Amino acid sequence: MTQPSGINRILELSGQVKVEIKNVMILGGSKVGENAIRRLNQRYNVTVVEKDKERCFELADAFPDALIINGDGRDVDLLKNEGLQEMDAFVALTGNSETNIISCLVAKNHRVKKTISLVENMDYIPLSQSIGVDTMINKKLIAANFIFRYIRKGAVLSITSIHGVDAEILEFEVKASSKICDQELQSVSFPHTAIIGGVIRQGRGYTAMGDFVFQAKDRVVVLVMPECIHKVEAFFK
Repeated sequence: MTQPSGINRILELSGQVKVEIKNVMILGGSKVGENAIRRLNQRYNVTVVEKDKERCFELADAFPDALIINGDGRDVDLLKNEGLQEMDAFVALTGNSETNIISCLVAKNHRVKKTISLVENMDYIPLSQSIGVDTMINKKLIAANFIFRYIRKGAVLSITSIHGVDAEILEFEVKASSKICDQELQSVSFPHTAIIGGVIRQGRGYTAMGDFVFQAKDRVVVLVMPECIHKVEAFFK
């Protein structure tokens, strides 16, 4: 957990390299692809490969700044001719999970720095790093995270699961009525199977040690194991 100003230092400490993204290729012009184009086209040079000709015309009208290519994304020669080697990121968003994964592996083989694949089978997600795809996303899992956000107790601002690990990361907002408000962390018997990653107070980040006193409107990020989720929620009601 870090503020934006600390990202480079975190990457340095973990031995990671920050990748500058300028050119992005998106495979698939579905609704998901269209939303991705809308967001990415504002910041990057976007190339889209879509096999449906009519859909290509629609995307070209909607996004005149993006390069729309009519073709089959499984055609490696087509991808190479359209500058695959020059791409910094490759995002596969077709309706076929296997096509998305394989095309991402092709992109990796052509030295694309970042690959993202949309998959329907959640069993594929924990395998992403081992098979060479940087990130796999699943619509059902994303929807479930949004649903959990509203059924959890306490003021949950956001929630996410850690792929391959039976744990969740939740972001709470401390209310004046919360059990943890105006209390030191060491005095509230916080569960041992939950870890407070950090606290944001008025735009500044804090590490919550034992003598840290929580205040109303603090945003608290907690790594939680399943068996203690309800106990953690009780502190932020």
